[in-house]
Amino acid sequence: MRATPSPDDSLALARAGSGEAFRALVEPYRRELQVHCYRILGSVQDAEDLLQETLLAAWRGIGGYEERASVRTWLYRIATNRCLNALRSQNRRPQNHPAYRPEVPLPEPSHRHAEPSWLQPYPDALLEGIVDRAPGPEARYEARESVSLAFLAVLQELPPRQRAVLVLRDVLGFRAAEVAAMLDTTENAVTSALRRARAALAGAPRLNAEAPPRPDSPQERRIVDDFTRAFQTGDVDAVVAMLTEDARLTMPPLPLVYEGHEDVRHFLATVALRHCPRHVLIPTSANGQPAFGCYLRDPRTPILHAHGVLLLTLSGERIAAITRFLDNSLLTRFGLPHSLRG
Repeated sequence: MRATPSPDDSLALARAGSGEAFRALVEPYRRELQVHCYRILGSVQDAEDLLQETLLAAWRGIGGYEERASVRTWLYRIATNRCLNALRSQNRRPQNHPAYRPEVPLPEPSHRHAEPSWLQPYPDALLEGIVDRAPGPEARYEARESVSLAFLAVLQELPPRQRAVLVLRDVLGFRAAEVAAMLDTTENAVTSALRRARAALAGAPRLNAEAPPRPDSPQERRIVDDFTRAFQTGDVDAVVAMLTEDARLTMPPLPLVYEGHEDVRHFLATVALRHCPRHVLIPTSANGQPAFGCYLRDPRTPILHAHGVLLLTLSGERIAAITRFLDNSLLTRFGLPHSLRG
């Protein structure tokens, strides 16, 4: 039986050109690096692309790795700077995103975002297998909280460098000196960026919600069952009864926000649930919260057609947000097909 090479051996062999040794060196960090890219970029597709760019850059630059920091820290430096470069690019957002054509005119929203939201859901299956590293004393957010849709939505509103600093310091627990080295800046600049980012998050009401039930707990399963039953039967009153008073309904990438019982009820009654029962929800999970693959019945055939991904943000045992992602291609990331037989 061949002994597993030590990290030092893998590093030496990788420098000598061994692709197998390089994979052994970086593989323990692959999934956490992808989650890191997702936190900064908000897109699963972008995170996958940037992870590949990071690993390619690390492979090409392994000869210049001077071991002043751990391999993990070195990889985070590469990944963070690749993400910041991507955010600076004017061409990183899709120019031909499939347009959403509603069957009926959408009601006037409570308010609008200035730009489309490119935030995507992150399948919980991709979080499995990540080593639970105890974060440093600077970390402020638990792993589940730091991938919640509410946290990610607020994070995307920060300037890129503030976003990166906050994730590196408050989520991953890197020291200010380490972050300064990653970003080729000073500790004072890191501290200043972190202070501004924390102030922005402190003023975000979406992050002050009550803690949700634990995943797959009896409380969460009851909420999922009740919501599924109400949504599939088109019971608008039952759905609204499950919401917090300030609940929000959004449909990325559309910049529309429906907020509060009255506006959400009107949207459900006139658009989403106006012809029911026609929805079928397939439970899954994303961002540490309940989610569903959404399908529509075709009255002419036994086929159920893809209708995006729906995610619930829970506050206590109520629903604080319903997010309907309109991109049907996301279903495949949850192992769900584009169509089902009813």
